[in-house]
Amino acid sequence: MEVKGDARSVSAAPQRAANPKHTLRAIKTIPIQSGWKFKQVGVPKAVWAPVSQFPTNIHLDLMHNKTIPDPFVAKNEETVQWVGEKSWAYKTTFASPMLAAGQKAVITFEGLDTHATVLLNGKEVLKTNNMFIPERLDVTKCLKVLTDNELEIVFESTYLIGKRLVENHPTHKYGCWNGDPSRLAVRKAQYHYGWDWGPALLTSGPWRPINLEIYASRVADLFFTTEVDKSLASAQIAATCEIEGDATEIRFEIIFQGQEVASEVVEVIDGKGFAVFRTQKPELWYPFRYGRQPLYLLKAVLLTGQHVCDIRSKQFGLRRAEIVQRELQDAPGTTFFFQINDIPIFCGGSNWIPADIFVPRIEPPKYRAWVKLAVEGNQSMIRIWGGGIYEEEAFYDACDELGVLVWQDFMFACGNYPAHGDFLDLVKREATANVKRLRHHPCIVIWAGNNEDYQYRENENLEYDPQDSNPDNWLKTDFPARYIYEKILVDVVREYVPNTYYQFGSPFGGKTTRDPTVGDIHQWNGKTFVWHGTQEAYQHWDKLGGRFVSEFGMAAFPSVRTIDSYLLKSKDDPERYAQSSTIDFHNKALGGERRLATYMVDNIPYGHCPLDYYIYCTQLMQAECFATAFRLWKREWKGHGREYCGGALAWQLNDCWPTQSWSIIDYYLRPKLAYYVIKRELADITINMKRVVKKIPADKYTRAYVQKIHKVQYFGTNLSLEKRNLNLQIQFRNIITGDVGMEAEFTDIIFESNRSTEIPNVATEQSEAQAARTVVVARLIDPKDGHVIARSVNWPEPLKYVPFQQPKKLRVDIVGNARDGNTIEVEADCLVKAFALEADDDNIVFEDNCVDLVPGETIRIGVKGLEVGHERRLSVRYLKAGTGI
Repeated sequence: MEVKGDARSVSAAPQRAANPKHTLRAIKTIPIQSGWKFKQVGVPKAVWAPVSQFPTNIHLDLMHNKTIPDPFVAKNEETVQWVGEKSWAYKTTFASPMLAAGQKAVITFEGLDTHATVLLNGKEVLKTNNMFIPERLDVTKCLKVLTDNELEIVFESTYLIGKRLVENHPTHKYGCWNGDPSRLAVRKAQYHYGWDWGPALLTSGPWRPINLEIYASRVADLFFTTEVDKSLASAQIAATCEIEGDATEIRFEIIFQGQEVASEVVEVIDGKGFAVFRTQKPELWYPFRYGRQPLYLLKAVLLTGQHVCDIRSKQFGLRRAEIVQRELQDAPGTTFFFQINDIPIFCGGSNWIPADIFVPRIEPPKYRAWVKLAVEGNQSMIRIWGGGIYEEEAFYDACDELGVLVWQDFMFACGNYPAHGDFLDLVKREATANVKRLRHHPCIVIWAGNNEDYQYRENENLEYDPQDSNPDNWLKTDFPARYIYEKILVDVVREYVPNTYYQFGSPFGGKTTRDPTVGDIHQWNGKTFVWHGTQEAYQHWDKLGGRFVSEFGMAAFPSVRTIDSYLLKSKDDPERYAQSSTIDFHNKALGGERRLATYMVDNIPYGHCPLDYYIYCTQLMQAECFATAFRLWKREWKGHGREYCGGALAWQLNDCWPTQSWSIIDYYLRPKLAYYVIKRELADITINMKRVVKKIPADKYTRAYVQKIHKVQYFGTNLSLEKRNLNLQIQFRNIITGDVGMEAEFTDIIFESNRSTEIPNVATEQSEAQAARTVVVARLIDPKDGHVIARSVNWPEPLKYVPFQQPKKLRVDIVGNARDGNTIEVEADCLVKAFALEADDDNIVFEDNCVDLVPGETIRIGVKGLEVGHERRLSVRYLKAGTGI
């Protein structure tokens, strides 16, 4: 990589020694993380108890000291509600540092949850009221000289403060979906108030690190803008370093693959230094499917003469990121899809909620494990939902390094937020702090103002005049938060990330948030509904698509081992059955059991006992819904000018506690069956089918003499950038016998790159009786070597009508002896629907699962953590006729 620097300073800066010296003037960071204690405020006999970890929160510490039971177990969530309505104090001591002339001491609080009063040596020095805003406190004059300093933080009940704030603003129409409306009045993670997939556990405490910094000069902020030329042949990095203190120079360095490729020394002018670097043939960052993820390091070395005062670095990637919204060739509205380095991306992926209700216990490796699962599941985008938190750096680092695009919401969700003066000031500080913190990540390609707040406005018929462009007028309506989304956040994004697309909310776009022809939609609401309302049959979800479907979903039970984790007696618990009060307690969706049962009874032959089989059936129901949605919406990715659907994001990837929810991977990172079918549907090349029925009446009056002709439509998708010529093999098999009734092969079918392809000239008509007893197997075969590139098995629906046969011979063998994993071979002597493997150990990882078996065909599934000859550690399930017992 050739890089040239162009220092932008008033006068040319002299080159410095290659190795400037570190001295006492260099910044020193001392973590304040040991010796912490806590107690309840206002209780005379309360004693200080040790914390469990640091950072921390009150529930973790109370559990550690056995003051409360684990809220995840049984119905303990109910018994610990008092915790959120009390005030709590934390304290520790730290030694006074030696300060050289000109140095200062600053305590940094990266996150305090939420309404906190900070006392240093008994004196109040800081008050906070937003868990998303980091704080810096100059304590140079407050430190003791000869003895240790005492740092105490008192956390008031944010829940009670929120209640009082609502009373203080009686004219505002507080209202929301999920949680108590008082959550809208405070800047705390909204999901802590309870959601339809999570518990109500109102945490408090020092949830992010606290440090003591000693310095004379420091890098206050290091940021940059990157511009990749339209030709992709060159790029520019404009770097800015803001400083605090008396340092005189900044050395900018760009490092790539461990080697310095460019550097420039500039003078500090008015507390800032600038440098512009230009490069030819840049190494570009791509989503994982389309290229590599090379990352550069921008380093700022703060200098005073020969002495290093501070060093700050940021990792970044070079890419052109755009959202393409243009007219379609033959459909209303406009496209909505992401384009990276001139490559249109069909964004198949999922939504992200915080991975724990108690965020401080999530370690960085766990964040990476989550993102790695998404990548291994062929998911190119994760949307960070607006009711959680601005995530930890480890999450975004993993997305940068593994090539996952991120849709980032601001933290507002499902309600009518206030917009009085103090609240607006708080929001602006919050937005500014977090946009500045995250702006260097190449994975973030969009910021959205909120989750479903505009949809809530429509539902409640709050005032909104899209023709009124005067922000001051918006504050006078009963939907004043428009000022936040269309003024404050617009200004913040424009100032700090001008090259990143901003959208007022999600969903947002057309005349209403339910308009499928413009912007993005959440497919829960409308004339027909997914899950809610009419609970539209999943077989018809192709009618429910949109230009970009950023939410849709179907619920399912988690692994039985996950359920055992929250039952008091685990496998021996008397509540270990599908409709027990404890299991139902962990299902937070309003009417969730009834809604799931509706989809199940319409489609799946299921029974409630044994529990393991019922869980399997719920997961299969979820898998069928997700597979159908991704299959049909991806079909609408038809190439230039016909990008009718630019992406679909499943609700949801993960859980924040062990529960029944819409997640495709449960709290313990155990994938549900839906994870695997989505992985297959988002593979580079897929072959798919859809059954359609044509009715031909004998005359215009009759209802008795109507011929029904069943046809199968064939289509495929090639998400790669290479055109493929493949053969299509089709088999019609009898459900009862498994015999092949019709077989055909169609050669030299062209699958154009990065689009779906219809395969129109495959005539496969059947009568209704024939179709009801036919399973269609389709395979795409590489004519060069006969390798099966893609495979799909299509069954008559609903599945509850299918007379599934019981295999007499079912072979499951582990073969191979590879260090990086072995292979499970599976064969059956009859047609089998949704063959699923389960294991007794989380270290056993399957590459695929929930596969249909066809007689005479060997299915091979990669597996890690399972040795040859250990088949006894596996259990298998498949769909059976009747109740499945």
